[in-house]
Amino acid sequence: MDIVIPLFDRFEPLDAIGPYEIFGYMPGANVRFVTDEPGPVQDVLGALPVHVPTRYSEVESCDVLLIPGGGSHLTMMDDPAFLDWVRRIHAGTRFTTSVCTGALVLGAAGLLKGLTATTHWNAIADLESYGAVYTAERVVRQDRVITSAGVSSGIDMAIQLAALLTDEVTAQAIQLYTEYDPEPPFDTGSVAKASAQVIEMARALDG
Repeated sequence: MDIVIPLFDRFEPLDAIGPYEIFGYMPGANVRFVTDEPGPVQDVLGALPVHVPTRYSEVESCDVLLIPGGGSHLTMMDDPAFLDWVRRIHAGTRFTTSVCTGALVLGAAGLLKGLTATTHWNAIADLESYGAVYTAERVVRQDRVITSAGVSSGIDMAIQLAALLTDEVTAQAIQLYTEYDPEPPFDTGSVAKASAQVIEMARALDG
């Protein structure tokens, strides 16, 4: 089971590392990080450089392609060669997935036209500009394409995908092992629940 996650500078850490934690425990799974040029890739928060040894251009196929979000999505969207690679890889995947603003990369590659999809709540208009139909659901599956909403929702998506790639008992065991049983201290995890003041402050974090 070959799973490929492209990392570019200013990637959102949990977008990639959350699903990686889940996928890494799937029997037979091999997770690879790829980038444009081998070497250190910096996360958007600035303190988590990741050494990525493989060029994305070296990958000709995979079972699962996962596009994370963060500031890196702008770099990916502005690279015609990368978007062409996404289209080629998607043609042979079992599942093509995204977390957060990674959905905009799928949109820029033309993979979301006419599909229902989700992304970070602050990128809804951008998603719809690519012909996708936005929904506020945390995880949305449209045949082989699975999109997930902001940052933490990538864990939900990865557990659902683990069930599809293995079986529900295996996915449940991984969920138990990682003790993914959220009890958030505040009920402000979506714009439908947050106050105007919290929403304004959250928008300011997206710098």
